[in-house]
Formats: sequence, structure tokens, C-alpha cells
Amino acid sequence: MGHCESVLRPEWVSDDLFPFESRFFTTPSGQQMHFVDEGSGDPIVFVHGNPSWSFEFRHLVKALRSDARCIAPDHIGFGLSSRSSSSEDHHPQTHARNLAALLDHLELRDITLFMSDWGGPIGLDFTRQRPQRVRRIVISNTWCWPVGRDLHFRSFSFFMSSSLGQYLIKRRNVFVNRLMPMAVGDRSVLTPEVMEHYRNAQADPEMRRASAALAGHIVGARNWLDSIWKEHARFANKPILILWGCRDMAFRRRELDRWMSAMWDYECHEFTRCGHFLAEEAPDRVASMLRAFLRRNQFARRHLDAASRSA
Repeated sequence: MGHCESVLRPEWVSDDLFPFESRFFTTPSGQQMHFVDEGSGDPIVFVHGNPSWSFEFRHLVKALRSDARCIAPDHIGFGLSSRSSSSEDHHPQTHARNLAALLDHLELRDITLFMSDWGGPIGLDFTRQRPQRVRRIVISNTWCWPVGRDLHFRSFSFFMSSSLGQYLIKRRNVFVNRLMPMAVGDRSVLTPEVMEHYRNAQADPEMRRASAALAGHIVGARNWLDSIWKEHARFANKPILILWGCRDMAFRRRELDRWMSAMWDYECHEFTRCGHFLAEEAPDRVASMLRAFLRRNQFARRHLDAASRSA
């Protein structure tokens, strides 16, 4: 467990769109976790959601790898990572353990976490357990608390985990074919070639099992989500950048307001014409804001604390 290697990737992955070396990490359960690792300097770790993969962050990696070490993994069952028939491997808590194992293996410190969709709770589970390893947090259209009492999330989770919902996900690839285009402000950003990279990563029903499973965990993972949020004080005082697409059908103003009420040291930028996938919809603006955020918070808090004690 724990070694990394470089492996040839499928021919459908465009070297023009995704010009990165593919690496693989063996998870604690023996699965092969794909990730890219580009550039040098303080690490930025991009954590994707459903039904995405590291391909979502390609523009940001290309733009920022001259400023930072950019790492973007694929959760097991997504992207170029291996597929598993075990329901345990499809639980978001397992995705969080796999991410932690990868970051531990790479011995990363002073991490900036960029989290979207399911990437929020998956990344913040690492943060609340290893707060000294994470320097900055970037929140982009995500959540990290139980939502079982919210009809908006409960109805979606119930339908998508029903027999019909599972059929639509596994047999019709509805998350990629229908929901992704509905979730962006301008569908033209999802060109046919871009969409093929999302479709090919979920090419058949067996490859969509992890994506299908996450639908039920929106409500079903209540206890795990609750355990993270109860400890949100462990990360609420870190420098936080909130980037929010206002045309997102999944995460609304209500979720944005909750983040802003719970975080202590944040700056927020709203993208009024964008939806759920800001890294696809406004990569230049996002990269510019990320670069400025890194520079404004370039000193680790432990150094600032030491300076204040000696003053």
C-alpha cells in the first residue's frame, strides 16, 4: 500500500486538453487512485465531486503550476481511478480516507484545499483531523453538514437513490448527460470534446456505480457529515476563499449564507452568470483569484504566531 507510479492512460484522454502525466497511488484497500501532480511550491489539492474527475481542474492546473504544486486526484470509481464492486469503497468517508492516505504518502504540508460538490466534506474531513497540515481553504459550491431535513436535498437524494433514479444514472448516464449541462450558467463551455471526457470516464453502467452510490449518501451519510460539522471550529479560522456560482441548481444562496456565518476569516466572490462548475465556466477569473489569495496568505499561521510572540 502507498506506492505511486506512472501508468499509460486511455487513448480517449486528449493530450491537448489534459497535458499532464498520470500517476497512480495504491489505496489502503488496494485500489488504484489516479492523480496529477504538476509544478512545485506550496501544494494546492483540488478535490472533485460527482460526477466529475480531475479533468474538471485542468485549466486551473495549467494556469497555476508555475506558482504552486497542483495535485488533483480522482476518487475511486471516478475518472481514471480503478472501479470497485464494494459499497464500502463508494462511501464518501472512504473517499476521505483515500484522500488522506494519498496526502500522507506525499507528505504534504501547508496545503491549500480547493473543494467543490462532494469535495467539500471529503476534503474538510482531512482538515478537521489534520488541521496543522492545511494552510488555506477554497470553498466552491459545496456543503459540509447534514441536509436530511431540507426538502431540496432530501427529495433529490430520495429520487436518485430510487430504482428509477439508479436506472437513469447507471443506464442513461443522467448525471453527465443531463444534470451537468443543467448545472452550468452557459452550456457552451461544455463543448462536445469536453463532454466526451466526462462521458468516457463513466462509459458503462459498471463504471457509474460510485457515482450512483453518492446520491443516497447525500442523506444517508448524515452521521459522518454531522461529525465533521461539529468540529468545523478546527478549520473555521483558516484563511478561506469562497467562490460561488449563483446559477447552481444544487447549492443555493442558503448554503452560501451558512458558510459565511460559520467561517471567521473569509473573502467571498459571487459569479452571477455561472453555475456549479466554476473551474469549467470561469477558469481565468478563478485562477486569478486563487493566485491573489495564495499571495495574500503566503505565510503559514505558525510563522505569524511566532512573530507575534517575539514582538
